[in-house]
Amino acid sequence: MEYTIRKMSVEEYSLLNDFLYEAIFLPDGAVPPPKNIIASPELQIYVDHFGRLKDDFALAAEVEGKIVGAVWVRIMNDYGHIDDETPSLAISLYKEYRGKGIGTAMMKEMLSLLKTHGYKRVSLSVQKANYAAEMYQKLGFAMVKENGDEWVMLWQACERSL
Repeated sequence: MEYTIRKMSVEEYSLLNDFLYEAIFLPDGAVPPPKNIIASPELQIYVDHFGRLKDDFALAAEVEGKIVGAVWVRIMNDYGHIDDETPSLAISLYKEYRGKGIGTAMMKEMLSLLKTHGYKRVSLSVQKANYAAEMYQKLGFAMVKENGDEWVMLWQACERSL
């Protein structure tokens, strides 16, 4: 499958609400929550007024002119918060585009972008049962904190190439 990873335009930031919902991990057989769950304050911090802060960066994955995934970061006090200098990362793809390498490509591109902007670390929160946790580990994220059924993972820049 051919795809492009590119910077998300300001006009496309509203799509982050859709991808925030898609980022909610559902174990097999779980009933999806209502879409309005993303209106909760603990989730809105990922997207509210996105692009207004200097640490807001977003990339989109595009297939045949359609945005099918997004990865974005900002410094916020979220589930994966480490400190006020480490951006927290969120990523998701529409279901039919998962498992095709697009997520890994988006992650590598975002880590490269952050590195060029001088960021030394990025964090995320992932449920232990989420298959994506393995991808994060392969990309160099390490578990630094355990919160019940979730891990807080941290990636630190080094001289090795992505």
